[in-house]
Amino acid sequence: MTNKTTESDSKYNHLEQMEIGELISNINAEDKTVPLAIEEQIECIERLISVIVLKMEQGGRLFYMGAGTSGRLGVVDASECPPTFGVEHGLVVGLIAGGDSAMWKAVEFAEDDTEQGWKDLEKHQINDKDVVIGIAASGTTPYVIGALEKCNENGIETGCIVCNSDSTVAKVAKYPIEVIVGSEFVTGSTRMKSGTAQKLVLNMISTAVMIKLGRVKGNKMVDMQLSNNKLVDRGTKMVMNQLNIEYEEAKDLLLTHGSVRKAVESRS
Repeated sequence: MTNKTTESDSKYNHLEQMEIGELISNINAEDKTVPLAIEEQIECIERLISVIVLKMEQGGRLFYMGAGTSGRLGVVDASECPPTFGVEHGLVVGLIAGGDSAMWKAVEFAEDDTEQGWKDLEKHQINDKDVVIGIAASGTTPYVIGALEKCNENGIETGCIVCNSDSTVAKVAKYPIEVIVGSEFVTGSTRMKSGTAQKLVLNMISTAVMIKLGRVKGNKMVDMQLSNNKLVDRGTKMVMNQLNIEYEEAKDLLLTHGSVRKAVESRS
């Protein structure tokens, strides 16, 4: 039986009687505990990242799966990889129970379908080069459990990010990450500390993977998409500094070649 600390009673009470300053100070105090909980899982996170890098070097992809807040966080992280690192859409994929519409509005009972997760993966021709990470604060989401079980049966590497100890999801995943953040400020509201923990771990995973795949040079996003003026300006300054040339020349070079990496390589 999963020990659902995410559902345990908040250590704070009579929230409606607190002043705004007291409310947000207490929320902030709880948020400060999240990185410390993640620190205890660094080795587990490292093991999962190493597997993802290996599989992606072999042509594999990374899938995130979840429901509700957990699913939305996976979709957000996946969607940010192409503009940030210049990778093709479909290399990192976020799937949410209930489909795309569930990003904006909760789909009732979608997370309770044990078969739909695998069906969603099959739409992407999932194979044994890929890695699937289940994201579930509770660690009991049927949508995620069913998908991970089918992945294991088909020789597909599996990981998870959960916020309860000894959960079903963690027992199914080959590379579990269990970030135990304890009770939420508002009892059971896992969009708070649990969601923050999941977001931070997802940042670690996608950023470290992309760095190891060569998508960062030095400390710069040299393959970022030039999708707005701010990013064009940032890229221009990167090219300026790298090639020691004037702003306008750097900008012309950047826009001609479409990325910082290609602009710099054109002069090397």
